[in-house]
Amino acid sequence: MPVYTVHAPPPVDDERSAKPDRFVFVRDGFYVWAFVFGPLWLLTRRLWLALLGYLVVVVAMTVALATLRVGAGPRFAVMLLMALLLGLEAASLWRWTLRRRGWRQLDVVIGDDMPSAERRFFDRWTSRQPTAVSFSLPLDRGAPPPTRSVPMPSSSIYGDIVGSFPRPGSSR
Repeated sequence: MPVYTVHAPPPVDDERSAKPDRFVFVRDGFYVWAFVFGPLWLLTRRLWLALLGYLVVVVAMTVALATLRVGAGPRFAVMLLMALLLGLEAASLWRWTLRRRGWRQLDVVIGDDMPSAERRFFDRWTSRQPTAVSFSLPLDRGAPPPTRSVPMPSSSIYGDIVGSFPRPGSSR
């Protein structure tokens, strides 16, 4: 099952607690889209320093391989390994960028997919949140309501039967 880390944004001056709709869930594991479209994936996640580092390493490798007059096959293999490394370390780069921007890691959650991990996290998170205590002053409602002292009509001579039923033990 995938493991997710949950990150909360840094608090703003007027904000006391983190807004749950801004939490970021980062799945641990291999990112296929980072492997296939590395620089574009880094751009969409706004990982600027990671993108700059990736481009510097790729350009340095390309220049080094061209200087050494390495063939096209080994160059392709080296670039494929660089893409594989990015796919494997994409989650770590994303977490590193979030931590550098002041985000804090709240929890680690295991779930079958993202919705189940979110559900599991928010169930635990809401149970840990302090509940708001509502206090209101008691209202003075005065004396209890008045009661009626009207006798109920009875249908028997002894007053023990109420309604239109015959007296117990008598004939019909």
